Amino acid sequence: MRLTFLGHAAFMLESAGLTIVIDPFITGNPQAPANLQIKPDHILVTHGHEDHIGDTLTLARQSDATVIAVFELANYFARQGVKAHAMHIGGTHDFGSFKVKLTQALHGNSVGGDKGPAEYLGNPCGFLITVNGKTVYHAGDTGLFGDMKLIGSMHDIDVALLPIGDNFTMGPTDALEAVKMLNPQVVVPMHYNTFPLITQDPLAFKQAVEKETVAKVNVLQPGESMEI
Repeated sequence: MRLTFLGHAAFMLESAGLTIVIDPFITGNPQAPANLQIKPDHILVTHGHEDHIGDTLTLARQSDATVIAVFELANYFARQGVKAHAMHIGGTHDFGSFKVKLTQALHGNSVGGDKGPAEYLGNPCGFLITVNGKTVYHAGDTGLFGDMKLIGSMHDIDVALLPIGDNFTMGPTDALEAVKMLNPQVVVPMHYNTFPLITQDPLAFKQAVEKETVAKVNVLQPGESMEI
């Protein structure tokens, strides 16, 4: 399975003809690779903020992809005329070629709000995605929470995608504590350096994690991939 970082909190998973995109903030993302062409089969959206919904509707319409999200957000996408599969936190669904389990995330979940009233759409979430026996945990936008220890004890996490930007999510110090609880094999930092307010040094985070845990940190540049 190949994991590609698309900048900010956007990732693409590819395995044997399956393409999954998570939080596809491409248009307007200063980190997104130029001339990016993707045709997802499924799109996973952690919450409704603009820098996470991103190009979901455009991609879903172009490729007939199914959007996977919490119930209220999935219904929002269905009202926009795209295929959607509703789930909720704690639930798991087997999509045949992959499985998804939703986890909690400590954040908000709304569309709009910057130019008018916000429409709130249930809880934000994270995703545990299992393909061919390998599990990727996308934490979504979240602060640190104690049940990360439970997530780590119940699931063998091959790669954890964790925000480190601070201000809106965990910063590097809290993300280090998350690594200790989740116990993944590899950590990929995300949601940093897209905008000045979330500027961080990922190499300093890497050094701290690898000093205090057995996990390895892979700092991916936008457009860069790793094999899982």
